[in-house]
Amino acid sequence: MSAERYNRQIILKGFGEAAQQQLLKAKVLVIGAGGLGCPALQYLAAAGIGHLGIVDDDTVSLSNLHRQILFTTPDIGKLKTEVASKRLQEMNPQIGIVTHPIRLQKGNILDILSRYDYILDGTDNFESRYLINDACALLNKPLIFAAVSGFEGQLAIFNAADNLAGSTNYRDIFPVPPGKGEIPNCAENGVLGVLPGIIGTMAAAETIKLITKTGQPLNNKILNYNLLTHQQYIINISQSSDYVLPKSVAEFLNMEYQDTSEAPHGYEEIDTAALTKLRQQESVILIDVREKHEVPVLDKQVFTQVPMSELNAFITKGFSQKHVVLICQHGIRSVAAAETLQEKFGNSKKIYSLKGGIVKWRDYFMRP
Repeated sequence: MSAERYNRQIILKGFGEAAQQQLLKAKVLVIGAGGLGCPALQYLAAAGIGHLGIVDDDTVSLSNLHRQILFTTPDIGKLKTEVASKRLQEMNPQIGIVTHPIRLQKGNILDILSRYDYILDGTDNFESRYLINDACALLNKPLIFAAVSGFEGQLAIFNAADNLAGSTNYRDIFPVPPGKGEIPNCAENGVLGVLPGIIGTMAAAETIKLITKTGQPLNNKILNYNLLTHQQYIINISQSSDYVLPKSVAEFLNMEYQDTSEAPHGYEEIDTAALTKLRQQESVILIDVREKHEVPVLDKQVFTQVPMSELNAFITKGFSQKHVVLICQHGIRSVAAAETLQEKFGNSKKIYSLKGGIVKWRDYFMRP
């Protein structure tokens, strides 16, 4: 251990060399190298976490850069885990970093999580949150949870009470996942880059406190932070009986965790090449399910605008076209709309969702 590197921590009253040694022995897994994961990874690496794992199967894109500050413009297209590992190793060559450039699923998550002492969840989708939560509960792994929505951030620590029987988990707040499309993520709702920076840094601080037993970590508590007012409050979490956690590996593997990366049977996700062909069909309707204030504004002679809040009324009124193409900003709400139409029309209509939405295919929609 380099005493000089960690000098300002070691000399801190109430911390000291013993706490620093605990950090160096700790094994921490950060899931998601995004807006929350990037600042958390930077501060955990700088603080001297001895063994740091990174899980992310995504590549760097231009829209990441305003908040995912480990990455730069030349990194676009590269695996996030590779770029993050290189930067963090340059920051602190004395620690070990392991990358997992994969998507966590039921079949691999227990093996990966079992290699670490602490898990930090920086994901941005509910499927992953419930999967990670249940795996941590089964393995008795402390879970540092961080999330942002709009101008607010949330932070909590689950499964880390001194008495494990008294620990709470994510399902004690939200027993069951919301329906697809019910709650927008950052891609749909937007986010100021500084907010996940603040919450991700706070998540790193909670991890350090938890490892070193410093201060009062947010065990069985959830903190809510408002960026616009800097107001924050903490709520105690109580155990609930409105859910069932898996108690064995077999039970865990039989749990249902919806994978939004795969479209359910009954509709098809398409790209702009397929969209171009569909536009040539005689009986096709192109439906923009975004709200009326969203930009860019599409040609109303080509696209019918039906916001999600008006979709049921539109369906009830009925329409004659056999091919239905649903479009939104990022391809998330259009999937939810496709499922709604599929339930209503079954096989009587062919339903499509534009994968990646207008943002991914912006040039297509901006053509004269």
